[in-house]
Amino acid sequence: MPLDIVIGAQWGDEGKGRIVDVLARDAQIVARYNGGDNAGHTVTVGPQTFRLHLIPSGVINPDTKVVLGGGMVINPETLLQEMETLGAMGVDISPKRVRISYAAHVITPAHKALDRVQEAARGKVSLGTTLRGIGPAYVDKVARRGLRLRDMLDADTFAEAVRAHVQNTNEILTQLYKSEPLPAETISKTFRDYARRLQPYIDDISSLVADSLAKDQKVLAEGAQGTLLDLEHGTYPYVTSSIPTVAGAICGLGVGVGAVRRVVGVTKAFQTRVGAGPFPTELNGSTAMALRGTGENPWDEFGTTTGRPRRVGWLDAVLLRYAVQVNGFTELALTKLDILSGLQPVCICIGYRRGGEVFNKLPFGLANLESLEPVYKQLTGWKDDIRSVRRLKDLPDQALEYIEHIETLSGVPIRMVSVGPEREQIIIDESTQ
Repeated sequence: MPLDIVIGAQWGDEGKGRIVDVLARDAQIVARYNGGDNAGHTVTVGPQTFRLHLIPSGVINPDTKVVLGGGMVINPETLLQEMETLGAMGVDISPKRVRISYAAHVITPAHKALDRVQEAARGKVSLGTTLRGIGPAYVDKVARRGLRLRDMLDADTFAEAVRAHVQNTNEILTQLYKSEPLPAETISKTFRDYARRLQPYIDDISSLVADSLAKDQKVLAEGAQGTLLDLEHGTYPYVTSSIPTVAGAICGLGVGVGAVRRVVGVTKAFQTRVGAGPFPTELNGSTAMALRGTGENPWDEFGTTTGRPRRVGWLDAVLLRYAVQVNGFTELALTKLDILSGLQPVCICIGYRRGGEVFNKLPFGLANLESLEPVYKQLTGWKDDIRSVRRLKDLPDQALEYIEHIETLSGVPIRMVSVGPEREQIIIDESTQ
Protein backbone atom coordinates (compact mmCIF):
# COMPACT_ATOMS: atom_id res chain seq x y z
CA MET A 1 0.00 0.00 0.00
CA PRO A 2 2.52 2.63 -1.10
CA LEU A 3 1.35 6.18 -0.38
CA ASP A 4 4.07 8.75 -1.08
CA ILE A 5 3.53 12.34 0.05
CA VAL A 6 5.21 15.48 -1.31
CA ILE A 7 5.20 18.43 1.08
CA GLY A 8 6.63 21.94 0.98
CA ALA A 9 9.21 22.41 3.73
CA GLN A 10 9.11 26.22 3.67
CA TRP A 11 6.48 28.92 3.00
CA GLY A 12 5.34 27.33 -0.25
CA ASP A 13 6.70 28.00 -3.76
CA GLU A 14 9.46 25.42 -3.24
CA GLY A 15 9.00 23.76 -6.63
CA LYS A 16 6.75 20.92 -5.50
CA GLY A 17 5.07 20.69 -8.89
CA ARG A 18 8.33 19.76 -10.59
CA ILE A 19 9.09 17.08 -8.02
CA VAL A 20 5.57 15.66 -8.30
CA ASP A 21 5.91 15.60 -12.09
CA VAL A 22 9.05 13.46 -11.80
CA LEU A 23 7.69 11.12 -9.12
CA ALA A 24 4.38 10.72 -10.96
CA ARG A 25 6.02 8.79 -13.77
CA ASP A 26 5.49 5.51 -11.91
CA ALA A 27 2.34 6.49 -9.99
CA GLN A 28 -1.14 5.30 -10.85
CA ILE A 29 -2.79 8.21 -9.03
CA VAL A 30 -1.63 11.70 -8.07
CA ALA A 31 -3.89 13.25 -5.45
CA ARG A 32 -4.05 16.87 -4.34
CA TYR A 33 -5.19 17.04 -0.72
CA ASN A 34 -5.45 20.66 0.50
CA GLY A 35 -5.92 24.30 -0.39
CA GLY A 36 -7.45 25.92 -3.43
CA ASP A 37 -6.44 28.07 -6.38
CA ASN A 38 -4.18 30.09 -4.09
CA ALA A 39 -1.61 27.44 -5.03
CA GLY A 40 0.62 27.77 -8.08
CA HIS A 41 2.63 24.84 -9.42
CA THR A 42 4.78 25.35 -12.53
CA VAL A 43 6.14 22.49 -14.63
CA THR A 44 8.24 23.05 -17.76
CA VAL A 45 8.29 20.30 -20.39
CA GLY A 46 10.27 21.24 -23.48
CA PRO A 47 8.77 24.39 -24.99
CA GLN A 48 5.61 24.15 -22.86
CA THR A 49 5.17 25.65 -19.41
CA PHE A 50 2.21 24.35 -17.42
CA ARG A 51 0.89 26.62 -14.67
CA LEU A 52 -1.42 24.68 -12.40
CA HIS A 53 -3.56 25.95 -9.54
CA LEU A 54 -6.02 23.16 -8.74
CA ILE A 55 -5.31 20.11 -10.86
CA PRO A 56 -2.39 18.00 -9.57
CA SER A 57 0.93 18.31 -11.39
CA GLY A 58 0.81 14.62 -12.27
CA VAL A 59 -1.76 15.38 -14.96
CA ILE A 60 1.08 16.04 -17.40
CA ASN A 61 1.98 12.33 -17.29
CA PRO A 62 -0.57 10.71 -19.64
CA ASP A 63 -0.78 7.36 -17.83
CA THR A 64 -1.55 8.88 -14.42
CA LYS A 65 -4.99 9.57 -13.02
CA VAL A 66 -5.40 12.69 -10.92
CA VAL A 67 -7.81 13.40 -8.10
CA LEU A 68 -8.79 16.48 -6.12
CA GLY A 69 -9.30 15.52 -2.48
CA GLY A 70 -11.89 16.40 0.12
CA GLY A 71 -9.51 18.72 1.97
CA MET A 72 -9.61 21.20 -0.90
CA VAL A 73 -11.75 24.27 -1.54
CA ILE A 74 -12.50 24.61 -5.23
CA ASN A 75 -13.50 27.59 -7.33
CA PRO A 76 -15.46 25.99 -10.22
CA GLU A 77 -14.70 28.88 -12.56
CA THR A 78 -10.94 28.51 -12.04
CA LEU A 79 -11.13 24.73 -12.32
CA LEU A 80 -13.05 24.74 -15.58
CA GLN A 81 -10.75 27.39 -17.07
CA GLU A 82 -7.72 25.34 -16.05
CA MET A 83 -9.21 22.21 -17.59
CA GLU A 84 -9.91 24.05 -20.83
CA THR A 85 -6.35 25.40 -20.96
CA LEU A 86 -4.86 21.96 -20.35
CA GLY A 87 -7.14 20.44 -22.97
CA ALA A 88 -5.96 23.01 -25.52
CA MET A 89 -2.37 22.02 -24.68
CA GLY A 90 -3.12 18.38 -25.49
CA VAL A 91 -3.66 17.11 -21.93
CA ASP A 92 -6.47 14.59 -21.35
CA ILE A 93 -8.81 16.09 -18.75
CA SER A 94 -11.75 13.72 -19.30
CA PRO A 95 -13.77 12.32 -16.35
CA LYS A 96 -12.11 8.93 -16.81
CA ARG A 97 -8.84 10.57 -15.81
CA VAL A 98 -9.77 13.47 -13.51
CA ARG A 99 -11.87 12.85 -10.39
CA ILE A 100 -13.03 15.32 -7.73
CA SER A 101 -14.05 14.49 -4.17
CA TYR A 102 -17.70 14.95 -3.32
CA ALA A 103 -16.46 16.25 0.07
CA ALA A 104 -14.45 19.18 -1.33
CA HIS A 105 -15.97 22.59 -0.66
CA VAL A 106 -16.96 25.21 -3.22
CA ILE A 107 -15.62 28.77 -3.45
CA THR A 108 -18.06 31.38 -4.72
CA PRO A 109 -17.82 35.06 -5.65
CA ALA A 110 -19.27 35.76 -2.20
CA HIS A 111 -16.22 34.19 -0.57
CA LYS A 112 -13.94 36.27 -2.75
CA ALA A 113 -15.84 39.46 -1.92
CA LEU A 114 -15.59 38.71 1.81
CA ASP A 115 -11.87 38.02 1.45
CA ARG A 116 -11.36 41.37 -0.24
CA VAL A 117 -13.26 43.52 2.26
CA GLN A 118 -11.92 41.69 5.31
CA GLU A 119 -8.32 42.04 4.15
CA ALA A 120 -8.87 45.75 3.45
CA ALA A 121 -10.38 46.19 6.92
CA ARG A 122 -7.21 44.82 8.53
CA GLY A 123 -5.31 47.81 7.19
CA LYS A 124 -1.66 47.84 8.25
CA VAL A 125 -1.96 44.39 9.82
CA SER A 126 -3.26 42.73 6.65
CA LEU A 127 -2.21 39.12 6.10
CA GLY A 128 -1.29 39.41 2.43
CA THR A 129 -3.83 36.83 1.27
CA THR A 130 -4.28 36.00 -2.40
CA LEU A 131 -7.87 37.36 -2.24
CA ARG A 132 -9.14 34.14 -3.79
CA GLY A 133 -11.78 33.47 -1.15
CA ILE A 134 -9.83 30.62 0.43
CA GLY A 135 -10.14 31.72 4.06
CA PRO A 136 -13.88 32.53 3.96
CA ALA A 137 -14.59 29.19 2.25
CA TYR A 138 -12.79 27.32 5.01
CA VAL A 139 -14.64 29.44 7.60
CA ASP A 140 -17.94 28.26 6.10
CA LYS A 141 -16.65 24.69 6.17
CA VAL A 142 -15.80 24.87 9.86
CA ALA A 143 -19.09 26.66 10.61
CA ARG A 144 -20.89 23.76 8.88
CA ARG A 145 -22.64 25.98 6.37
CA GLY A 146 -20.38 25.33 3.38
CA LEU A 147 -21.33 24.22 -0.09
CA ARG A 148 -19.77 20.93 -1.18
CA LEU A 149 -19.17 19.28 -4.53
CA ARG A 150 -21.73 16.61 -3.66
CA ASP A 151 -24.38 19.36 -3.63
CA MET A 152 -23.68 19.85 -7.34
CA LEU A 153 -25.18 16.44 -8.12
CA ASP A 154 -28.60 18.15 -8.01
CA ALA A 155 -27.94 21.28 -10.05
CA ASP A 156 -31.25 23.00 -9.30
CA THR A 157 -31.08 22.48 -5.54
CA PHE A 158 -27.44 23.57 -5.61
CA ALA A 159 -28.35 26.76 -7.46
CA GLU A 160 -30.92 27.59 -4.77
CA ALA A 161 -28.31 27.01 -2.06
CA VAL A 162 -25.88 29.32 -3.87
CA ARG A 163 -28.54 32.02 -4.13
CA ALA A 164 -29.24 31.84 -0.40
CA HIS A 165 -25.50 31.85 0.36
CA VAL A 166 -24.93 34.99 -1.72
CA GLN A 167 -27.95 36.75 -0.23
CA ASN A 168 -26.73 36.03 3.29
CA THR A 169 -23.27 37.29 2.39
CA ASN A 170 -24.76 40.45 0.87
CA GLU A 171 -26.16 41.37 4.29
CA ILE A 172 -22.62 41.22 5.73
CA LEU A 173 -21.10 43.09 2.78
CA THR A 174 -23.62 45.92 2.82
CA GLN A 175 -24.31 46.31 6.55
CA LEU A 176 -20.93 45.60 8.11
CA TYR A 177 -18.48 46.63 5.38
CA LYS A 178 -20.64 49.15 3.48
CA SER A 179 -19.78 47.37 0.25
CA GLU A 180 -21.88 46.78 -2.86
CA PRO A 181 -24.09 43.64 -2.93
CA LEU A 182 -23.48 40.82 -5.37
CA PRO A 183 -26.01 39.74 -8.06
CA ALA A 184 -27.38 36.63 -6.36
CA GLU A 185 -29.61 35.53 -9.23
CA THR A 186 -26.86 35.81 -11.85
CA ILE A 187 -24.36 33.92 -9.68
CA SER A 188 -26.96 31.23 -8.96
CA LYS A 189 -27.56 30.61 -12.67
CA THR A 190 -23.82 30.51 -13.39
CA PHE A 191 -23.22 27.97 -10.65
CA ARG A 192 -26.08 25.81 -11.90
CA ASP A 193 -24.18 25.58 -15.18
CA TYR A 194 -20.92 24.80 -13.33
CA ALA A 195 -22.68 21.99 -11.48
CA ARG A 196 -23.94 20.38 -14.67
CA ARG A 197 -20.46 20.56 -16.24
CA LEU A 198 -18.66 19.13 -13.21
CA GLN A 199 -21.13 16.37 -12.26
CA PRO A 200 -19.34 13.69 -14.34
CA TYR A 201 -16.12 14.29 -12.39
CA ILE A 202 -17.49 13.96 -8.85
CA ASP A 203 -16.52 10.78 -6.99
CA ASP A 204 -15.82 9.16 -3.62
CA ILE A 205 -12.09 9.88 -3.55
CA SER A 206 -11.43 8.17 -0.21
CA SER A 207 -12.72 4.86 -1.58
CA LEU A 208 -10.98 5.36 -4.92
CA VAL A 209 -7.61 5.91 -3.21
CA ALA A 210 -8.17 3.07 -0.73
CA ASP A 211 -9.01 0.64 -3.54
CA SER A 212 -5.87 1.62 -5.44
CA LEU A 213 -3.69 1.15 -2.36
CA ALA A 214 -5.29 -2.23 -1.70
CA LYS A 215 -4.21 -3.25 -5.22
CA ASP A 216 -0.66 -2.18 -4.33
CA GLN A 217 -0.83 0.71 -6.77
CA LYS A 218 1.30 3.76 -6.05
CA VAL A 219 -0.58 6.86 -4.95
CA LEU A 220 1.32 10.15 -4.83
CA ALA A 221 -0.17 12.85 -2.59
CA GLU A 222 0.57 16.45 -3.59
CA GLY A 223 0.31 19.32 -1.14
CA ALA A 224 -0.13 23.02 -1.75
CA GLN A 225 1.56 25.87 0.16
CA GLY A 226 4.15 24.75 2.73
CA THR A 227 4.79 23.66 6.29
CA LEU A 228 5.42 27.17 7.62
CA LEU A 229 1.99 28.24 6.34
CA ASP A 230 0.22 25.39 8.13
CA LEU A 231 -2.85 26.57 10.06
CA GLU A 232 -1.82 24.64 13.18
CA HIS A 233 1.98 24.72 13.01
CA GLY A 234 2.89 27.70 10.81
CA THR A 235 3.76 31.36 11.45
CA TYR A 236 0.28 32.13 12.78
CA PRO A 237 -1.60 34.34 11.97
CA TYR A 238 0.36 34.69 8.71
CA VAL A 239 -0.71 31.26 7.52
CA THR A 240 -3.04 29.62 5.05
CA SER A 241 -6.44 28.22 6.05
CA SER A 242 -5.69 24.54 5.46
CA ILE A 243 -3.25 21.87 6.61
CA PRO A 244 -0.32 21.55 4.11
CA THR A 245 1.60 19.16 6.38
CA VAL A 246 1.54 15.36 6.43
CA ALA A 247 -1.57 15.32 8.64
CA GLY A 248 -3.43 17.22 5.93
CA ALA A 249 -2.68 14.50 3.40
CA ILE A 250 -4.11 11.80 5.64
CA CYS A 251 -7.21 13.83 6.47
CA GLY A 252 -7.72 15.43 3.05
CA LEU A 253 -7.65 12.11 1.20
CA GLY A 254 -9.35 9.99 3.84
CA VAL A 255 -6.66 7.31 4.19
CA GLY A 256 -4.93 5.71 7.17
CA VAL A 257 -1.40 6.46 8.35
CA GLY A 258 -0.36 2.86 7.74
CA ALA A 259 -0.41 3.47 3.99
CA VAL A 260 2.39 6.06 4.12
CA ARG A 261 5.73 4.83 2.79
CA ARG A 262 7.64 7.95 1.84
CA VAL A 263 7.38 11.61 2.85
CA VAL A 264 9.37 13.92 0.56
CA GLY A 265 10.06 17.41 1.83
CA VAL A 266 10.75 19.96 -0.91
CA THR A 267 13.03 22.85 -0.01
CA LYS A 268 14.69 25.52 -2.08
CA ALA A 269 18.43 26.01 -1.77
CA PHE A 270 17.45 29.39 -0.32
CA GLN A 271 14.27 30.76 1.28
CA THR A 272 11.30 32.64 -0.18
CA ARG A 273 7.98 33.92 1.05
CA VAL A 274 4.95 35.69 -0.46
CA GLY A 275 2.87 37.98 1.72
CA ALA A 276 3.31 39.33 5.22
CA GLY A 277 4.81 37.62 8.24
CA PRO A 278 8.19 37.02 9.90
CA PHE A 279 11.19 36.06 7.77
CA PRO A 280 14.43 35.95 9.81
CA THR A 281 16.86 35.49 6.90
CA GLU A 282 15.24 37.99 4.51
CA LEU A 283 17.68 39.83 2.26
CA ASN A 284 17.61 43.09 0.32
CA GLY A 285 20.01 44.58 -2.19
CA SER A 286 22.09 42.86 -4.88
CA THR A 287 22.05 39.39 -3.33
CA ALA A 288 18.27 39.50 -3.08
CA MET A 289 18.03 40.57 -6.71
CA ALA A 290 20.29 37.68 -7.76
CA LEU A 291 18.11 35.18 -5.91
CA ARG A 292 14.80 36.66 -7.09
CA GLY A 293 15.56 37.29 -10.74
CA THR A 294 13.95 39.97 -12.84
CA GLY A 295 10.62 38.30 -13.59
CA GLU A 296 11.52 37.77 -17.25
CA ASN A 297 11.78 33.98 -16.77
CA PRO A 298 9.01 31.60 -15.61
CA TRP A 299 11.32 30.33 -12.86
CA ASP A 300 12.07 33.75 -11.36
CA GLU A 301 10.75 34.42 -7.86
CA PHE A 302 7.41 35.96 -8.69
CA GLY A 303 4.18 34.30 -7.53
CA THR A 304 2.54 31.93 -10.02
CA THR A 305 -0.86 32.83 -8.60
CA THR A 306 -0.41 36.49 -7.61
CA GLY A 307 2.48 37.70 -9.77
CA ARG A 308 3.88 39.43 -6.68
CA PRO A 309 7.67 39.48 -6.22
CA ARG A 310 8.64 37.01 -3.52
CA ARG A 311 10.65 37.99 -0.50
CA VAL A 312 13.97 36.13 -0.57
CA GLY A 313 16.71 35.16 1.87
CA TRP A 314 19.27 32.55 2.83
CA LEU A 315 18.22 28.99 3.66
CA ASP A 316 17.05 28.68 7.26
CA ALA A 317 18.14 25.32 8.71
CA VAL A 318 16.33 25.97 12.00
CA LEU A 319 13.01 26.19 10.17
CA LEU A 320 13.97 23.22 8.01
CA ARG A 321 14.59 21.10 11.12
CA TYR A 322 11.19 22.23 12.38
CA ALA A 323 9.57 21.07 9.12
CA VAL A 324 11.29 17.70 9.51
CA GLN A 325 9.95 17.47 13.06
CA VAL A 326 6.37 18.28 12.04
CA ASN A 327 6.23 16.03 8.97
CA GLY A 328 8.68 13.19 9.57
CA PHE A 329 10.35 13.60 6.19
CA THR A 330 12.08 10.48 4.95
CA GLU A 331 14.04 12.51 2.39
CA LEU A 332 14.47 15.96 0.91
CA ALA A 333 14.30 17.30 -2.62
CA LEU A 334 16.50 20.39 -3.03
CA THR A 335 15.41 22.81 -5.75
CA LYS A 336 17.06 25.79 -7.48
CA LEU A 337 20.63 24.95 -6.52
CA ASP A 338 21.69 26.53 -9.82
CA ILE A 339 20.49 29.95 -8.65
CA LEU A 340 23.31 30.04 -6.08
CA SER A 341 25.99 29.72 -8.75
CA GLY A 342 28.25 32.78 -8.73
CA LEU A 343 27.30 33.96 -5.24
CA GLN A 344 30.18 34.41 -2.79
CA PRO A 345 29.84 33.33 -0.04
CA VAL A 346 26.68 31.24 0.35
CA CYS A 347 25.12 31.19 3.80
CA ILE A 348 22.90 28.94 5.88
CA CYS A 349 21.13 30.06 9.03
CA ILE A 350 22.13 27.57 11.75
CA GLY A 351 20.59 29.29 14.78
CA TYR A 352 19.04 32.44 16.20
CA ARG A 353 20.39 35.02 18.61
CA ARG A 354 18.33 37.11 20.98
CA GLY A 355 20.31 39.26 23.36
CA GLY A 356 23.20 37.13 24.53
CA GLU A 357 21.38 33.82 24.03
CA VAL A 358 21.65 31.55 20.96
CA PHE A 359 18.87 29.14 20.02
CA ASN A 360 19.30 26.09 17.79
CA LYS A 361 15.59 25.28 18.04
CA LEU A 362 12.56 27.52 17.86
CA PRO A 363 11.85 29.19 21.19
CA PHE A 364 8.10 29.12 21.79
CA GLY A 365 7.25 28.11 18.25
CA LEU A 366 7.03 30.16 15.08
CA ALA A 367 5.10 33.12 16.46
CA ASN A 368 8.20 34.64 18.07
CA LEU A 369 10.48 34.84 15.00
CA GLU A 370 10.50 38.62 14.56
CA SER A 371 12.62 39.22 17.68
CA LEU A 372 15.36 36.80 16.57
CA GLU A 373 18.59 37.54 14.72
CA PRO A 374 19.88 34.77 12.41
CA VAL A 375 23.26 33.15 13.07
CA TYR A 376 24.92 32.18 9.79
CA LYS A 377 27.37 29.53 8.64
CA GLN A 378 29.31 30.91 5.68
CA LEU A 379 30.37 28.49 2.97
CA THR A 380 32.50 29.01 -0.12
CA GLY A 381 30.40 29.42 -3.22
CA TRP A 382 31.01 28.09 -6.72
CA LYS A 383 31.32 29.89 -10.05
CA ASP A 384 30.48 26.96 -12.34
CA ASP A 385 27.28 26.85 -14.35
CA ILE A 386 25.75 23.60 -13.05
CA ARG A 387 22.65 23.51 -15.23
CA SER A 388 24.07 20.74 -17.44
CA VAL A 389 25.14 18.48 -14.55
CA ARG A 390 23.20 15.21 -14.34
CA ARG A 391 25.06 13.31 -11.60
CA LEU A 392 25.62 14.44 -8.04
CA LYS A 393 29.30 13.53 -8.13
CA ASP A 394 29.82 15.90 -11.07
CA LEU A 395 28.72 18.94 -9.09
CA PRO A 396 31.46 21.33 -7.91
CA ASP A 397 32.99 20.38 -4.58
CA GLN A 398 31.59 23.54 -3.00
CA ALA A 399 28.05 22.65 -4.15
CA LEU A 400 28.44 19.14 -2.74
CA GLU A 401 29.64 20.63 0.53
CA TYR A 402 26.56 22.85 0.62
CA ILE A 403 24.30 19.82 0.09
CA GLU A 404 26.12 17.86 2.81
CA HIS A 405 25.68 20.73 5.27
CA ILE A 406 21.93 20.77 4.63
CA GLU A 407 21.74 17.01 5.17
CA THR A 408 23.69 17.27 8.42
CA LEU A 409 21.71 20.22 9.73
CA SER A 410 18.32 18.73 8.82
CA GLY A 411 19.13 15.13 9.68
CA VAL A 412 17.50 13.98 6.44
CA PRO A 413 19.16 12.76 3.20
CA ILE A 414 18.76 14.76 -0.01
CA ARG A 415 17.66 12.38 -2.78
CA MET A 416 16.81 14.85 -5.55
CA VAL A 417 18.50 18.09 -6.64
CA SER A 418 17.21 20.41 -9.34
CA VAL A 419 19.72 22.45 -11.34
CA GLY A 420 17.29 24.11 -13.75
CA PRO A 421 13.60 24.39 -14.67
CA GLU A 422 13.40 21.54 -17.20
CA ARG A 423 12.28 17.99 -16.43
CA GLU A 424 15.72 16.54 -17.20
CA GLN A 425 17.46 19.07 -14.94
CA ILE A 426 16.63 17.11 -11.82
CA ILE A 427 19.43 14.94 -10.45
CA ILE A 428 18.31 11.81 -8.64
CA ASP A 429 20.71 10.28 -6.14
CA GLU A 430 22.15 7.23 -7.92
CA SER A 431 22.25 5.28 -4.66
CA THR A 432 18.43 5.21 -4.60
CA GLN A 433 18.09 3.71 -8.06
